Amino acid sequence: MLNALTRGVSASIANCELTHLPRTPIDLELARQQHHAYEDLLRDLGVRVTSLPPMESFPDAVFVEDAAVVLDEVLVPARMGTASRAGEVFSVAEELAFHRRVLSLPPSGTLEGGDVVRVGKKLYVGITRRTSQAGVEGLRSILMPYGYEVIDVRVTGCLHLKSGCSYLGRNMMLMNSSWVDSRQFRGFEIIEVPSNERGGANVLVVAETLVIPKSFPATRQLLERRGFRTKAIDISELLKAEAGVTCESIIFESDKAGPTKGLR
Repeated sequence: MLNALTRGVSASIANCELTHLPRTPIDLELARQQHHAYEDLLRDLGVRVTSLPPMESFPDAVFVEDAAVVLDEVLVPARMGTASRAGEVFSVAEELAFHRRVLSLPPSGTLEGGDVVRVGKKLYVGITRRTSQAGVEGLRSILMPYGYEVIDVRVTGCLHLKSGCSYLGRNMMLMNSSWVDSRQFRGFEIIEVPSNERGGANVLVVAETLVIPKSFPATRQLLERRGFRTKAIDISELLKAEAGVTCESIIFESDKAGPTKGLR
């Protein structure tokens, strides 16, 4: 069964880390409403959602995807690329450890889950301000026994690899190639986002549905013309925090119900 781990929006989200966007006011209550609607959409798509309470002193904690890499066999807790987020990792790993064996990254380097795009046994990992070359090498070394190929990708102009690149299935990659080095994706059909929707490449694949922010209608139309089923959702306040639809959840397969707290 598909599961999703989420976390509530912190009261301090206005103090979130920003790298490429200017700081603009965030409406806390609207951000919370939008995040609840996101969780409800996942449930409507057949996903079992476990929602953790907010970590009020961690502005970015709602973006749980960054805190771990979850594969079929193992869980790899992140080494966050910014010190203010380091305290988010343990609670995410504690919750997910019920479902997966935990592997630890070597102490050198940084690696965040938002920089990992998975295609089967291949992991494309962005080299960004949040994930270092040493972090990629560490991931490569601990996953070698499990048969994963780890491929590093240069990223500029956006926070994470998933900000500029999403695997859609059907051997198709949605991409903003002005942010992502597309040369590492030879063999895929590259679908370029419209030039007026530079942030539109971040979509969440849930079974046969692509979840996409309402802020990118041209990208949604492009995907529907290619035969994809889409669901649009308003995350306008969370986009101000340099977010996307992938970073608000960690989605994984498991038949275990896990701890009962927060399960809805």
